[in-house]
Amino acid sequence: MPSSTGRVTPVIAIVAAAALVFLLIWALGTRGSVGTTASGAPAVGSSLPSKSSLPSRGTPNSPVVLVGAGDIAACAASGDEATADLLDTIDGTVFTLGDNVYENGTAAEFQRCYDPTWGRQRDRTLPVPGNHDYNTPGAAGYFGYFGAAAGDPSTGYHATDLGTWRIYVLNSNCAAIGGCDAGSAQERWLRDDLAANPRRCVLAMWHHPRFSSGQHGNISATQALWQALYAAGAELVLNGHDHIYERFAPQTPTGKADPSAGIVEIVAGTGGRSHYVFERIRANSLVRDNTTYGVVRLVLSDGAWSSEFIPVPGGSFSDSSSGTCH
Repeated sequence: MPSSTGRVTPVIAIVAAAALVFLLIWALGTRGSVGTTASGAPAVGSSLPSKSSLPSRGTPNSPVVLVGAGDIAACAASGDEATADLLDTIDGTVFTLGDNVYENGTAAEFQRCYDPTWGRQRDRTLPVPGNHDYNTPGAAGYFGYFGAAAGDPSTGYHATDLGTWRIYVLNSNCAAIGGCDAGSAQERWLRDDLAANPRRCVLAMWHHPRFSSGQHGNISATQALWQALYAAGAELVLNGHDHIYERFAPQTPTGKADPSAGIVEIVAGTGGRSHYVFERIRANSLVRDNTTYGVVRLVLSDGAWSSEFIPVPGGSFSDSSSGTCH
């Protein structure tokens, strides 16, 4: 009877080769992967991509980073130099929360006082106008310096998409643009855009805070903007104006606690100009500091967000929070 050895050997070789190919495919498919939940958010115990791999605008289901503060630069102060050094180390889209340069937002002040520090990040900056920027008629220095990123100079409000989030830059210099109240051009535009571009996750930023424990206090002029955002299920509002850091629990446009549908407001007037005192601690204020310059870094993922206050070197205050989209 002929020997079977000649047939068995090729079979063993084929099986071994197939196993080797399977192992190679498996290794390449899993190398460097990040575990995710069904929603696309990182799974418990897994790591987010490093900051260097995060795109500034993002793609669907990828987290994006926003980092910034307000009340920033003055030639007579040095706090903006320290916060600018932080920005040099953090990738993502830089935002400002108004009063970008003191005292009057002139073109010369932007060049002499803002450009050497935060101006290093101008190509990736999403700016917001403040009242000091409007000390120059029409905020001409602000719109001239930031160009298209600042939006239409006649309005100063606009919207953009970052990852799966809709981001609104609003203008709380109400008298300069025809108002912020219900029925104003800005409020109607905001409601229309929210309806035309529905998103599960929404963030808005402007200068004057609806709620603040700082010396400027609560500013009711922006309540209609809050109302439009609240009705659309927005998650976050970022403000400056008071030179403090403060984070509020989710609340309604009138300041009533609303854990399930309220908006989280973060005041971050910590860009470097100076610090203000706390005048009156407002309802729903969770965390406050008026001693430390720094920036707020937000990670916006598909259906969730996280934030942290990063102090300048030597600062002892920090804060972090997180939430899911409505």
